[in-house]
Amino acid sequence: MRVADVERLYDYSCWANAKLLAVVSELSQEQFTQTVAGSYGSIRNTLVHVLSAEWGWLDRCGGPPRGERLQPDAFPTVDSLKEVWSRVEADMRAFLANLTADDLLRDVEFALGTGPKRCIPMGALLQHAIIHAAHHRGQVAMLVRVLGFAPGNFDFLLYAIERPSVAA
Repeated sequence: MRVADVERLYDYSCWANAKLLAVVSELSQEQFTQTVAGSYGSIRNTLVHVLSAEWGWLDRCGGPPRGERLQPDAFPTVDSLKEVWSRVEADMRAFLANLTADDLLRDVEFALGTGPKRCIPMGALLQHAIIHAAHHRGQVAMLVRVLGFAPGNFDFLLYAIERPSVAA
């Protein structure tokens, strides 16, 4: 994997996030925070999990520190979530812009919760962060549908058609 590949996949992830967050912005405050279903219980909680994980992986790779896991209550509105997410996105793009091929091969140590310490090459870890976000975007899209909204389609194919110079 090349740095350009990670940058392209991250750009896709940002594009898909923007599309989904535009629909989530149409929800009422109650719909945004209400218990619906899924691993995290609500649309807000799921999106905060994705943001927290993205920032956490960036932190572990050497980007700006996140601190403790982000808590849903700190994000009472979609706008409050989008504000922090835009900063994390800018930080991730700046981080990726300075990566080298050797950086992608460097092992990053981490633990999942209270589990054992593990190491994985940074390139694989960054790929995981992107795939993790895609997994949870699918969950949020389903929850949005349950509430009667159409999340639209944010497949990579549509991104590649819309942005042929970026997706080449």
